[in-house]
Amino acid sequence: MRNIARRMLRARYWLAPACAAAMLAGCAQFKYYMQAAQGQYALWSDARPIDDWLGDPATDPQLKARLEKALLIRKFAVKELGLPDNASYKNYAALSRPFVLWNVVATPELSLRPIQWCFPIAGCVSYRGYYSKEDANAYADELRKEGNDVQVGGVPAYSTLGWFSDPLLSTFINYSDAELARMVFHELAHQVVYVQGDSQFNESFATAVEEAGVQRWLELYGTDPMREAYARYNARRQDFLALLVRHRKMLADAYASKTSTRHKRAEKARIFAHLKSDYLKLKETWGGYAGYDRWFAEPLTNAQLSAVGTYHDYLPAFRALLKQERTFVRFYAAVQKLASLDIAQRRQQLDLLGRPAMLNAEGGKEALPATEGMH
Repeated sequence: MRNIARRMLRARYWLAPACAAAMLAGCAQFKYYMQAAQGQYALWSDARPIDDWLGDPATDPQLKARLEKALLIRKFAVKELGLPDNASYKNYAALSRPFVLWNVVATPELSLRPIQWCFPIAGCVSYRGYYSKEDANAYADELRKEGNDVQVGGVPAYSTLGWFSDPLLSTFINYSDAELARMVFHELAHQVVYVQGDSQFNESFATAVEEAGVQRWLELYGTDPMREAYARYNARRQDFLALLVRHRKMLADAYASKTSTRHKRAEKARIFAHLKSDYLKLKETWGGYAGYDRWFAEPLTNAQLSAVGTYHDYLPAFRALLKQERTFVRFYAAVQKLASLDIAQRRQQLDLLGRPAMLNAEGGKEALPATEGMH
């Protein structure tokens, strides 16, 4: 009861500025904040301490094994990676849906720059999350009517940046050991450093932590078959991301060209058709592996490609910084110093560290990716 009261008290302070902003913005924004508050509260209601699940005779043995593995990963995150030792990922919630929420991402018809939404705590981000797929699709339809490219994507996990105790969820508990570890490391990294309004910085940093963390995890706890399976998985992911980055660059060049809107639309269609064709060729080199087929289940849009750079533009810079600092504690301190700079200075320092090689349509720099990391 004491923990619930504490969470409710924190919720009041968190929701106060959100509700004030929502009322100023109007009814639609107020409804959005309410669904967010109700969705977060539902997670609290469903979550129980992992020890309770482990001690319950009715708990499925397979789930018990996954929860025990998650506890081991959680302890590893603190001891080996210096990630926060708090109540996050020490509870578990079984949800009746495949994703915890659905993100709406949108761009103008002939641009790769995502539309931004601004919130009291998270700052400005390039997505808008809904706990109901129907609500997400309804908002996506509104954006499409305005002429935007839109994607609705399911999200298995997210971070409340340390404001609340994030639980383990049924939406990702059955991932492989390496993928489960990757998810936990990534989300906990957001609790270490988070800069309002700079998604590229936040996500590239968290991706660097997950990448190095999984490598250490496999060194200590992985078997040879596990390491080999993850190496194959990671190689396919790198191939796929390289494919996306290449076509994103083609689109960026087309949108930046001094041609008519009609010509740009034709080029857009041609490039997306080329992407589909190249993907089929790539699948052949994988022996027919179809894990990314779902990416092509709906018509391709700029919105799908816009998010690629968010997680990887500055990944080379953070890799270089981690190698330079040698320990995670020193790495986090260096990242916090970068976070204290204004965005222009921060990106200048990251460019010097990683020296991204490619230019996107907006004139910003883009690095070749190494891992998928999307959440």
